[in-house]
Amino acid sequence: MIEFEKTNPEEQPENNQPETTPTENIIPAVAEPESENLNFRSRLDLEALRQTIEAVKHEINTVIVGQHKMIDQLLVAILSNGHVLLEGVPGVAKTITAKLLSKTLSLDFSRIQFTPDLMPSDILGTSVFDMSKSQFTFKKGPIFSNFVLIDEINRAPAKTQAALFEVMEERQITVEGTTYQMEAPFLTIATQNPIEQEGTYRLPEAQLDRFLFKIVIDYPKLDEEIAILQRENALQDRPKLENIKKVLSQADIIKYQALVKQIVIEPQLIEYIAKIVTNTRENAFLYLGASPRASIAILNASKGYAALRGRDFVTPDDIKESAIPVLQHRVMVAPEREMEGLTSEQIIKQIIDTVEIPR
Repeated sequence: MIEFEKTNPEEQPENNQPETTPTENIIPAVAEPESENLNFRSRLDLEALRQTIEAVKHEINTVIVGQHKMIDQLLVAILSNGHVLLEGVPGVAKTITAKLLSKTLSLDFSRIQFTPDLMPSDILGTSVFDMSKSQFTFKKGPIFSNFVLIDEINRAPAKTQAALFEVMEERQITVEGTTYQMEAPFLTIATQNPIEQEGTYRLPEAQLDRFLFKIVIDYPKLDEEIAILQRENALQDRPKLENIKKVLSQADIIKYQALVKQIVIEPQLIEYIAKIVTNTRENAFLYLGASPRASIAILNASKGYAALRGRDFVTPDDIKESAIPVLQHRVMVAPEREMEGLTSEQIIKQIIDTVEIPR
């Protein structure tokens, strides 16, 4: 056996060379587990989806300054197969954002300008007499498209608004007893001005409930306003959208929407969603709470946020981020609280803060 002399750590040999330890007495280091034994890989392959979404964002950011949260919400709505209501004062790029997004998608696009004299047949289509066949044939309206922009949706009367109920919820329309299925994907983006009341009609609650998100667009910040002016000055007479590339195909959108449905959500997080929505029905500050359709919307939107961030599982943060745009147009503030200046967004934030996050 080899013996080692115990020395004081402060006493060092004159040459300051540390003593060497025989190699046979070195205790082997514990081997690290081989990486192949640890499976950290995602259960779903979301890399192609993530890269495509980043490419769409890049195209949009070449025109739109800031508004990153709004862009994320629009992309989540597409992944979740939901409709969007864009609300903001005139001039904050509601319509141009919707048109810009359509430019990045290889989908049929149509735009419907809502006016007080617009009739349901102007949207859905009508039967026209064909002289050559001596019979009526159905001529499809502009709603027959994959991506529909409804501009100033609150300017049409109740009869025209009701024409959208079936197509927004069931992706089909029924005219004269015949049902026509919409080609997938079918997405609508509607814009409205919350300030101007002249010649406008309040949207029915049943229609508001059919929108996955209500996205409120605010004014840009000072540095963003400067950047907008600089870009506008550099454009001269060139169209803003002329160089936008198509990124997402129709087949890709259908594939990604199906992939997002497979994202994992734990049972306790499903219960967390239910508690948030149930709290809106029991909250003294709200006159009208959210319906089970809102619960489903939060579920789908939270999966969309998870996919946007490259995860194949939902976290409480995904649910929190989904709750406000999903719920703020589905609940009604009690009149006395509204007079105090409380908004639906503030009340929903309070509800989110009071519901315990599952561990």
